[in-house]
Amino acid sequence: MRILIVTDAWKPQVNGVVTTLERLAESLARMGVETEFLTPEGFRTVPLPGYGEIRIALATPAQVARRIDAAGADRVHIATEGPLGLMARRACLAAGRPFTTSYHTRFPEFLRARLPVPEAWTYRWLRRFHNAGNAMLVATPSLAEELSGRGFANIRLWSRGVDMSQFHPEHRVDLGLARPVFLCVGRVAVEKNLPAFLDLDLPGTKVVVGDGPALPQLKARYPQVVFMGQRRGAELAAVFASADVFVFPSRTDTFGNVIIEALASGTPVAAFPVTGPRDILGGGGGVLGDDLRQAALDALAVPREAARERARAYDWGECASRFLIHVKRAALDHAAKRSAT
Repeated sequence: MRILIVTDAWKPQVNGVVTTLERLAESLARMGVETEFLTPEGFRTVPLPGYGEIRIALATPAQVARRIDAAGADRVHIATEGPLGLMARRACLAAGRPFTTSYHTRFPEFLRARLPVPEAWTYRWLRRFHNAGNAMLVATPSLAEELSGRGFANIRLWSRGVDMSQFHPEHRVDLGLARPVFLCVGRVAVEKNLPAFLDLDLPGTKVVVGDGPALPQLKARYPQVVFMGQRRGAELAAVFASADVFVFPSRTDTFGNVIIEALASGTPVAAFPVTGPRDILGGGGGVLGDDLRQAALDALAVPREAARERARAYDWGECASRFLIHVKRAALDHAAKRSAT
């Protein structure tokens, strides 16, 4: 089987969408499934305002349609709602081709944080985008319930995975910082709600790993915080394992891959009781609370072995298997509907 995945988010971006799609393709390959990507690579691009590292493809509908035809894929999955996703959706609908989508990002909340655009308007547009497909994949039960209540249809659960060997307690080192070390990893941007973590009165040291448009402002505002910039590979794994608590202040992420990376590293997590953290930490490994400071302090008492054990529920092989089931079923549903009309 050959699957084409269309995504506006791609390397060199470092985020949960890119990580998920890369690991998905690797896992599918081990199952004998070939994956091809239609990304901004090969097109002229322009930087997304406010996010210079994110490049938006300047493609035409005809170019995208030709790329889809040339791929000769058995299934098409549209991972993002950007320009490429929009044009791929249009091409699939015009050709009567079945396709699935996935809901990775809370664009209504992100947009509202920057511009006075009512969330209802953006949700209406997203609902129209996703409901045209044969299935919409979401990462957690709470997100599925929320979006169902907003009128989204054909929702399927598709969780995530974590590399238990890459993120491992054995990578723990002495960071040379006063303990306890409270860590946050992710894009340094307004939607990540970082001040909710940085303003906390906590003992020891607060550490932020990541890059983004808000970094200069936050470094100036919080000189006592250690901003490490972007870290990858072994360096990132070492920081995860070397923290005492991972603090996840976002209220808008749909999942939070960094949460399960922290858990796999044996680092307990403190977070607000919202979509993503509530689904992951409901089984243990951390502390949820509207008082994030108290949650962070309470997480110090969570056994590191319990955090590691919770991460075992997230396997990339299972993630790929579930994805494959959904895209196959969507094609069958599409064929059944066409034969009935």
